[in-house]
Amino acid sequence: MENILAEYYNYIKSLHIIFVVTWFAGLFYIPRLFVYQIEAFHKPSPEKEILGKQLKLMAKRLWFIITWPSSILAIIFGILLVWSRLFYLTDAWMQVKLGFVLLLIVYQIQTHVYYKQLQKDIVKKSSSFMRIWNEGATFILFAVVFLVVLKNALNWVFGVIGIVVLGILIMLGFKIYKNIRAKNPNA
Repeated sequence: MENILAEYYNYIKSLHIIFVVTWFAGLFYIPRLFVYQIEAFHKPSPEKEILGKQLKLMAKRLWFIITWPSSILAIIFGILLVWSRLFYLTDAWMQVKLGFVLLLIVYQIQTHVYYKQLQKDIVKKSSSFMRIWNEGATFILFAVVFLVVLKNALNWVFGVIGIVVLGILIMLGFKIYKNIRAKNPNA
């Protein structure tokens, strides 16, 4: 098995990257659909029903045709990559990366909870919350890319600090945008 994995390592790595990209695409877009679903829920009839039906269909297709299959395939190919290079498991950067992957899986499972609620017209979160939730996958992506590219312990520490700074900047940007929308609802 290890010989086969070694021989096809670059193919496996390529497929892993492709499915990670499509996984993140789904995770980036689904909370935006949630924002629109929540906002549509508060609109008057018949707009509420028309938009709600279309947005539910879009979310369902994105979630079950792109996001979930991509996540499963990315994880399978990731496991094959680790299996072919077990020595990486002793590296601090890989251990931290796998921690972020676990965090991403938890993020997706919680996003699935929100998906199921909205499919049943149960609105427990605000559109503002979903705008912030939308940034969760971004933070994880930044962390993983820094870890994989830099690998050096000191460098990835700075990368993770950079993620925290990015988070603060995004929150500030969100506050500014919220103030602009309060002054001009069509912005």
